[in-house]
Amino acid sequence: MRKSDIETGGSALYPTMLETPEYRWAFIRKVYAIIFVQLLITAAVAFFVVHFHQIPKFVLHTWPGITVYVLSFLLSLAFMFLLFACHEYHPWNFLILGLFTVSFAFMVGLSCSFANGKIILEAVILTGVAVVGLTIYTFWAVRRGHDFSFLGPFLFSSLVMLIAFGLILAFFRMGKVSLMIYGFLGAFIFCGYIVYDTNELIKNYTYDQYVLAAISLYLDIVNLFVNILSLLINSDADS
Repeated sequence: MRKSDIETGGSALYPTMLETPEYRWAFIRKVYAIIFVQLLITAAVAFFVVHFHQIPKFVLHTWPGITVYVLSFLLSLAFMFLLFACHEYHPWNFLILGLFTVSFAFMVGLSCSFANGKIILEAVILTGVAVVGLTIYTFWAVRRGHDFSFLGPFLFSSLVMLIAFGLILAFFRMGKVSLMIYGFLGAFIFCGYIVYDTNELIKNYTYDQYVLAAISLYLDIVNLFVNILSLLINSDADS
């Protein structure tokens, strides 16, 4: 007798599902496999940057280094826009995705260079718990008929305000408390984005949009980690 587990295709992922569950599960597994590889690359690059102390010193304290940082930021943006344009063109989509991941991971490594190993480990654990918990909850809630698409406009407007807040912090010294508030708000917003993008992964992405689905959730996870890390760094500095 065929098992009724949803991964075997015995039941739909959500009540109004019309497509074959096996195909959607294959798509979901492919997306999470891509994200897993991206996170491994990010961890490797970040470890390299943190381990060799000369890299953050050069990048953050010299004009040529600051130029390298700005260029890596601009490159990551350029690669991200290219991904949106070329996400269906294999194998170019994977090549651009790899370049984007490396350039973005370099900046993550610089963020980690401000923290000690204990704080980084705490941020990794907290991020992992949040991602797993929110993912399980979203799959559970969507299967019971809940839809989180309505979060899109609220999250986007919150992200715009967070970016504006970040620019204010960059140009005006506002103390550790403001940085902690920024980290908390950022973590909260990207928790919402994990729920929203997981909902989109289950329901709305087409099979050719696996790169878009992967990059969306990857950015949610890494940005959640960076904001938790920032919150822990600043709370530890005040203790």
